Amino acid sequence: MDTTSPIATPWLIQGGMGIAISNWRLARAVARAGQIGVVSATALDTVFIRRLQDEGVDDELRAVLDTFPDPAVVETVLHRYASVRRVSGAPYRTSPMLSAASPASALDLVVLANFVEVALAKRGHGGPVGINLLTKVQVPTAASLYGAMLAGVDYVMMGAGVPTHIPGVLDDLAHARLTTTPLTVTGAASDHPASTMTFDPTRYQPGATLRTPRFVGIVSSHVLATALLKRSNGPVDGFVVERPAAGGHNAPPRGAFALDDEGGPVYGPRDAVDFDVMNQLGVPYWIGGAVTRARDVTDALALGAAGVQVGTLFAYCRESGMDDGLRRRILDDAARGPVRVTTSLSASSTGYPFKVVDVPGTLADPDILAARERHCDLGYLREAYLDDHGATAYRCAAEPETHYVRKGGEAPSQNTTCLCNGLLATCGLPQVRRDGSVEAPLVTSGDRVEDIVLLARDGDYGALDVIDWLNPHGPGADAPRAKVASPDAVTVTISRHD
Repeated sequence: MDTTSPIATPWLIQGGMGIAISNWRLARAVARAGQIGVVSATALDTVFIRRLQDEGVDDELRAVLDTFPDPAVVETVLHRYASVRRVSGAPYRTSPMLSAASPASALDLVVLANFVEVALAKRGHGGPVGINLLTKVQVPTAASLYGAMLAGVDYVMMGAGVPTHIPGVLDDLAHARLTTTPLTVTGAASDHPASTMTFDPTRYQPGATLRTPRFVGIVSSHVLATALLKRSNGPVDGFVVERPAAGGHNAPPRGAFALDDEGGPVYGPRDAVDFDVMNQLGVPYWIGGAVTRARDVTDALALGAAGVQVGTLFAYCRESGMDDGLRRRILDDAARGPVRVTTSLSASSTGYPFKVVDVPGTLADPDILAARERHCDLGYLREAYLDDHGATAYRCAAEPETHYVRKGGEAPSQNTTCLCNGLLATCGLPQVRRDGSVEAPLVTSGDRVEDIVLLARDGDYGALDVIDWLNPHGPGADAPRAKVASPDAVTVTISRHD
């Protein structure tokens, strides 16, 4: 039986920007316009319980919660996190960090949080809604997917890895079967018992058959797209080809690479995408990165793409989940002059290149970063490893250096940031420490962030303005791009960061 959604192929995917920049309000606005609205799954359990502590349960949220198939899960979570409002200036109550040994109650929260986000995004219209997950964030994957599927998610987008197992997982979840997902454990072979996790969907809705969402892999090259299509354990319904100009994590250049004078990686001919190969794969693809004008959409369509994925323009619109004061400050900065974006090789604990916007008062400021006490209390990007006793343990390059080295990690860069805490601050949910200090935000955007000024001519804009602007026949078709200095490359050869 074909349980896929019979929806058309839109020309625009709104990027799934985490943490909670791509929230349900943004995804709803885009999907209502007939394009693919996407919510980010990253850290949604923490986002959900912090919203509950700040906002409680309004009528719309209550209506969604009432449709969750296991009322006991809802009431447990609400009792724990929504019964008492957080006092301004007080720390958020937290849930335990996720691990392969997390109790069922921790996964209940993940399932519920993803269900709520997707259900709110889909509420009141029939447009397509997707969810974006990072392959590197492995522990909550199955629970996140199941929560989204319970809410009727239409698309699943995954990048930051090679998710060949996901089509099979989606099929298992759709048919209420126990599913197995991989866990990368340093020091353990792929057939080691620690290298797999199981998730049982029958805890929530025994025997129910769900609609299988379309699976779209986010890739950086035609080589990876070809491999994902051939090696996956089920159908791959499309790709997003993300170019190095995109915000967030970027794939590193292939092989040894040079550095530019900002210390970022230089991409060469080996990193160029062969769109003739993409066109021969037989599935639709969208092009992401440096899409800020209608002519960029036209260029993508001319290459054979079904359309484009757009992040940065949506990140600064009114419906974005970015803290509104921070969002408006960057809009004002962009109106006054170029906004500097660098590609850092050390900011992310994953070792992947990561785009950082130079915004005063954020972790992009070396003094603010140096003054921050290192914490790893959220743990989404932790690395699993086998300790001296053969048990699964966890470490993160963003935790205190002595702790990380004691666990067998190499001394991390002092510029490594805690993306989990920094990005939660960016979406307006910063943790408050016992000494009263507040976690500083970390802003990421694509290389052409300055092009937001083309839309914000009255100081602000909305998601529908982005869609109209990018329409190949709209006002952005002939718009000039804002000018940004292009640094000369410095040929310093370094080894690839895997």
